[in-house]
Amino acid sequence: MRLIVAGGGTGGHLFPGIAVASEVLSRIPGSQVLFIGTPRLLDQQALVGRGFELATLQCGGVKGLSAGARIRSLLMMPGAIAEARRMIRRFKPDLVLGVGGYVTGPVVLAAKLSGVPIAIHEQNSVPGMANRLAGKLADKVLISLPCRPAFPIRKTVHTGNPLRKEILEAALQPRQKGESPTVLVLGGSQGAHRINMLMLEAVEHLSMDGVPVHLIHQTGTVDEERVANCYNQLGVTAEVTAFIRNMAAVYTRADLVVSRAGATTLAELAVMGLPALLIPYPYAADDHQVTNGEYYAKANGCRILRESGLTGEILASVISEHLQNRDELHTMAANMKTMAIPDATERIVKECIRLTASRGRKD
Repeated sequence: MRLIVAGGGTGGHLFPGIAVASEVLSRIPGSQVLFIGTPRLLDQQALVGRGFELATLQCGGVKGLSAGARIRSLLMMPGAIAEARRMIRRFKPDLVLGVGGYVTGPVVLAAKLSGVPIAIHEQNSVPGMANRLAGKLADKVLISLPCRPAFPIRKTVHTGNPLRKEILEAALQPRQKGESPTVLVLGGSQGAHRINMLMLEAVEHLSMDGVPVHLIHQTGTVDEERVANCYNQLGVTAEVTAFIRNMAAVYTRADLVVSRAGATTLAELAVMGLPALLIPYPYAADDHQVTNGEYYAKANGCRILRESGLTGEILASVISEHLQNRDELHTMAANMKTMAIPDATERIVKECIRLTASRGRKD
């Protein structure tokens, strides 16, 4: 199979695309993958050395931007579509898979104009603008969570969110236990300043109350030094890093996670069976992180804490409550595990194979 994967800009878009592309290369001999991403450093660092051909597309988003920025993005669109068509003519794909982000739009439109079969994968419970538009052009829509607004039923398949192999392998390994319970703090691929500040306040309260805790805190680059210094002053054992490259190893050490509610992170927590306190990003498009979290919270595997009105003292109280009730923590972990779809990648690849085969018969 010759596959183009289009998307990027955040880890939530990149990592599912990487998982599917890697599975195609390992499962179908002779396959080739062209990954069309953004020029952002995150994309380039995540994609290098994985056996894909890489390309970037100069374009921009429109939602949540100023009027001037939206106009600039729209003016770039014809050139982006033309460049995507040139990439398609050169690579000659059997299928284009869009995984979200503003790069998806021009590539999917170019594929439609070129007569190439199209599948998209939507990670979130509320589709982004790019995928809402791409869903109208796609032959198959693959979803991680029930979506609202829903895509057309006739071409929608609930596959789950594809995860990296190292995460799936870690889920099968025994958990590592430390002397003190370990709280893993995640803010997405670029960190979350508000969560960082709330945790500093919370840990101060936990320290005063004598609650033992070991911290693994992913801060993003801006707050890394400040957070590390504060924990050091409090005398708290903490591993602070801007970006965690080996998430699989970190997950096996965690007892409780404090995190945003991105779809890929939630899928990873589910397959790992990790209970979580979710603080959804309040400015996410269409408030989709709250909807993401609610899907998992209904199984009582996680708890949603709205950022509005949340203080470090309240967060400390909730963390303490869960760490000191080990039975409840184990129940939450088991409940979270029931929401996992560990074979999501295989499901997506099968749908891609079916789509190319059916289009081949029609042609």
